[in-house]
Amino acid sequence: MTALRCASRGWPVHPLAPGRKTPAANCEACRQPGHTAAGCPCRQAGRWCHGFHAATLDTGRIHAWWGAHPALGVGVACGPARLVVIDVDAHATPLPGRDRVLPGIPIGDHINLTGLSTGFHTLAVLAALRQQPSPADDSGTLRVRTPSGGLHIWYRTEEPRRWLCSAGSSAGRALAWQVDVRAHGGYIVAPGTTTSSGTYTALPGATEPAPLPTWLAHDLQRTGHLQTPAVPAPRPVPPRAKQAVIAAGGDDSRVQRTITSVLDDVTDCGRVSEGAGFSSTLNRAAYTIGGLVAAGLLPHSDAERLLREAAATARPGQERRAEQIIRSGLAAGTQRPLHFGSRA
Repeated sequence: MTALRCASRGWPVHPLAPGRKTPAANCEACRQPGHTAAGCPCRQAGRWCHGFHAATLDTGRIHAWWGAHPALGVGVACGPARLVVIDVDAHATPLPGRDRVLPGIPIGDHINLTGLSTGFHTLAVLAALRQQPSPADDSGTLRVRTPSGGLHIWYRTEEPRRWLCSAGSSAGRALAWQVDVRAHGGYIVAPGTTTSSGTYTALPGATEPAPLPTWLAHDLQRTGHLQTPAVPAPRPVPPRAKQAVIAAGGDDSRVQRTITSVLDDVTDCGRVSEGAGFSSTLNRAAYTIGGLVAAGLLPHSDAERLLREAAATARPGQERRAEQIIRSGLAAGTQRPLHFGSRA
């Protein structure tokens, strides 16, 4: 069983929906507005709710989950497994601006980018700049071919440093265009898992992840993938959120902080392309902001606009999906006005 093989290597596993690469659905109770993984009783009760948060090494639980549901796929929680997986894509998408091809590395207008069309190309260019072979050709570590023609390159870290996820095509933290990073706060599909598109297949060569190469670790650190201890500074209140509160007849800093907090949670999902809990995070934000609307602290039109803008930042191109979540969350939230200190 794939899940047991992964667990025997010290990689916590969680179920993926049959035929898909996304986590299996939460139980009905965990789909309610405002519910989060923190303090959820499902894991103690043996349920797999909240995706990679439920990942386990418990063989009894693994037998129970996959024994009863053999069609489930297998996801590996990268952070607890101390894995950093380089996810190389080969999607047919337009080349971004030169500053986003290799973030932090200037590419002059005199350089011809013709033929640069996949993550395999950008990763090879980055490696060449470091006078290293491309990780895509590294047969000394576990490499897994994806059904879409991409590649997962698995590395392990020895020290307890918290490496962070990223999406290579995002406007924020990124290693290279069409090169994602799966690490703390994310998961990777285990080799041997089959989806409706095909099977994740290990390539010939090493069957275990090799240590993260030093040069690659330096570039990951350069591009903001290493979390460093720091005292967080207060986040500024989004100007539109502050204006919306004032327009509603007040200038309550608690309202502004609440809006800022939930919207920041949504936009933070844009740091990874999968496994960030975007739907539940957006639903929770809509539910909370709906409570402010019901309490007369924020106009409904401004609430919708702020949520749409945050969702578009985190998941561009998924406006229809986001709109459904926003409407549902707002509808539930407006049934329960949010008054600070209690929920009426």
